[in-house]
Amino acid sequence: MLTRRIEALVPLAAALALAGCGSSHAPARHRGVSGSRRSRHAPARVSVVRTTLGHSVRGRAIEAVHIDSAGARRAVLVVGCVHGNEPAGIAIARRLDRERRPGLDLWVIDDLNPDGVAADTRQNADRVDLNRNFPEHWRPIGHPGDQQYSGPHALSEPESRIADALIERLRPAVSIWFHQPLDVVDQSGGDPGVERRFAALSGLPLRRLTRYPGSAVGWQDQTLPGTTAFVVELPGGRLTHGEIDRYARAVVALAG
Repeated sequence: MLTRRIEALVPLAAALALAGCGSSHAPARHRGVSGSRRSRHAPARVSVVRTTLGHSVRGRAIEAVHIDSAGARRAVLVVGCVHGNEPAGIAIARRLDRERRPGLDLWVIDDLNPDGVAADTRQNADRVDLNRNFPEHWRPIGHPGDQQYSGPHALSEPESRIADALIERLRPAVSIWFHQPLDVVDQSGGDPGVERRFAALSGLPLRRLTRYPGSAVGWQDQTLPGTTAFVVELPGGRLTHGEIDRYARAVVALAG
């Protein structure tokens, strides 16, 4: 096992090269573990790499865990939290961080808005709603501190730029963004079959919610044809251990 301190910043060329997503002429520092050389009949090797993608407005690290094994059909990205006062998905993301079964190409960002989580606010430390700060149909909304303030311009915030850079390089087949508290899977504009399958796996109803300008899933669905990004609205409050396991199993089943 190799362990080194993470200081990698966006862009993620070196870390993504480990996943076969790109190459780089500059080294990136990461820490990870992988299985040893296997025989023809040994179980598939699973590689786990944790990388610092960048930092929030207040300097908190934003990390991704990449779980990769031979035979994976597609890359799947999970974002546990983007609105700081909707943190229940972080527990699901941390549960997924420990997943080691073969056949996965899974990227997990536990928390894209650590400043908002620390302050228990929807917005980041600049008082911007990160889920109104992406380029697709971005427009000015509100003023600093308003619930849906979209920022001075698209991708004005380090947190949204971090997600934008990763998604542009990785081009995940599926991205799942956890929110609260509506207790539904949103028909977000991607492949309805993917959204319908996750709803069935998770036990949540499927419903079309309002589509907002500058949202992360709207941006990916429009910018990367052939991929699907959608919102999972978890119930309010803390999840039980059983709920955490159920939603994590749904992600793994969809990804595998």
